[in-house]
Amino acid sequence: MLARDRDQGHFQADFLTFSQRLISQDRVDRAARMSREHGATFDRIEAELGVPRGILLAFWAFETDFGAVQGDFDTTDALVTLAHDCRRPGLFRPEALAAMRLYAEGRWDTDVTGAWAGEIGQVQMLPRDILEFGSDGDGDGAVDLKGSPDDALLSGARMLVGLGWRANEPWLQEVTVPGDLDWSLTGIEDPRPASDWAAMGVAARAGDIAGDLPAALVLPVGRKGPAFLAYPNFTVLTEWNDSLTYVLTAAYFANRIGGAERYRAGEPDQGLSGEEMIRLQEKLQALGHDVGEVDGILGARTRVAVQAEQVRLGLPADGWPTRELLGAL
Repeated sequence: MLARDRDQGHFQADFLTFSQRLISQDRVDRAARMSREHGATFDRIEAELGVPRGILLAFWAFETDFGAVQGDFDTTDALVTLAHDCRRPGLFRPEALAAMRLYAEGRWDTDVTGAWAGEIGQVQMLPRDILEFGSDGDGDGAVDLKGSPDDALLSGARMLVGLGWRANEPWLQEVTVPGDLDWSLTGIEDPRPASDWAAMGVAARAGDIAGDLPAALVLPVGRKGPAFLAYPNFTVLTEWNDSLTYVLTAAYFANRIGGAERYRAGEPDQGLSGEEMIRLQEKLQALGHDVGEVDGILGARTRVAVQAEQVRLGLPADGWPTRELLGAL
């Protein structure tokens, strides 16, 4: 468990690589089948909570392959071990205490199994979330997040609402961007009214840009790759998982489930290897930027630092680190 907590190397993959790895036509087809099989539950969730089925299907697929792979770690041991470990005790100690409360209420089996980081069930929820949002979706009088897809889906939807999900609003929209855009305005940290982006020449591939909703223009692999407007609901999804690449892939997959076309991959500049990214982070850190942990992962803080240095060096400030930038530093 501790080794896995320290090794998050799969998040070093860029958005194109990661999304193509996780999204196949078979997975799209299976999502459609699950949508039909659990249609009554999805209809209820959409009507009562305003959470679209595509969002839940995407996380259900990515977290456990629609319930097939839920993890075989002893969850109680995992939580106590990670709560004791010095890297992230502030995250896991409250979860261990919540598991004790669930046990006292008769809602936690001491031999329950799940993921290495303490999540259980078909949409992988932590104990505090289970305490607050665990729900009986199939009407049998019990909350079974491991065995009942309907319980898991309703619980996941209630958790999203608790995190701030806004009904009847978009989450992610693929767009095209003009070549002369001021790239320094892009990035998840810099939302502005969607109408402002439209005035700058940003156009939706399908449908309309969502008026005055705040939106950030996200270029996951730079200005030559796919481009997305990320709306407030996208920020809610980052509370489920804080990896931008993972959440962007899940949000895009939800769009695909809803009938959207594949993104336009474009021809982005070559990115950095994990080793090169570590070197870049070290250089950025030496220049006074807060990149968080030097781990070879292009996280939000590293993107902000990259963009700042691109501005300083007169490079296109799209937040995508290249060998040109690494060489310039």
